[in-house]
Amino acid sequence: MRRTRAFLAVPAVAALSLGVLAPVSAHEGHSGSTGDTSEGEAGDYSITLGSLNDSGAGGSAVITLADNGDLTVNIEATGLVPNQPHAQHIHGATDLQQDFTCPTGDADADGDGIVSTAEGLPSYGDIFISLTTEGDSSPDSGLAVDRMPVADADGNVAYNRTFSSGELPDGTAAAVRNLHVVQHGIDVNGNGEYDAEAGPSELDPALPQEATAPASCGIIEGSNIGDIPDGGVDTGAGAIASHSDNGTAVLAVSGAVLLGLAGVAGAGLLRRRRAVAR
Repeated sequence: MRRTRAFLAVPAVAALSLGVLAPVSAHEGHSGSTGDTSEGEAGDYSITLGSLNDSGAGGSAVITLADNGDLTVNIEATGLVPNQPHAQHIHGATDLQQDFTCPTGDADADGDGIVSTAEGLPSYGDIFISLTTEGDSSPDSGLAVDRMPVADADGNVAYNRTFSSGELPDGTAAAVRNLHVVQHGIDVNGNGEYDAEAGPSELDPALPQEATAPASCGIIEGSNIGDIPDGGVDTGAGAIASHSDNGTAVLAVSGAVLLGLAGVAGAGLLRRRRAVAR
């Protein structure tokens, strides 16, 4: 007998714990510094998605910044949990003095073998844009899994959406190289569904940990290159991608981090649908 479960979360997050990140080091090229000055340049920023939590997820993405400030996000991801929704976000900040990385295994503070969303926050930062398929894209929609992409039967997600400059957070264009992608949703026990065997999510005990744990991540090339780990959490594709015909450095952003919330009062509700096939 095979059971399949899908979960839906209320598309609202009461509060995001902004400012929980301590500055790690300053980017060169930021205002008042020397070096790369291409922040905010229109163009394509390529991304390599790497696996987190041994999820096997990976893929590629391109973030395109238009001259008018519109932002197009294209993601082609593989290795995700089939037939399940995968929350995904752009994480980061407009504070260009902050550097972000993908978490290593050392981020697993409670030693349960899973780097949870909250444990990953100090590395990848708060939700900046919720990569929903329609409607609101603010951090308030970080739990709006009913508007997140669902992986097909082979675990693939193809996502494309253009966000107008008016619906983006202030400072997005100038900080584009300080942003990255995280996708969420893992299957620890390999049964093809999100269940409670790995425990409840720290974001909302009504949600299973599997549904909210990050599955993939990637950061902008050169943003904090010295901090990229050789080991720790599996980063799948490994090295951050570069894509540079004219010296434009690239986003190495990745997909798999459901909710970037710590100390969050998030409201979510789990609705499970079971289909029995004999």
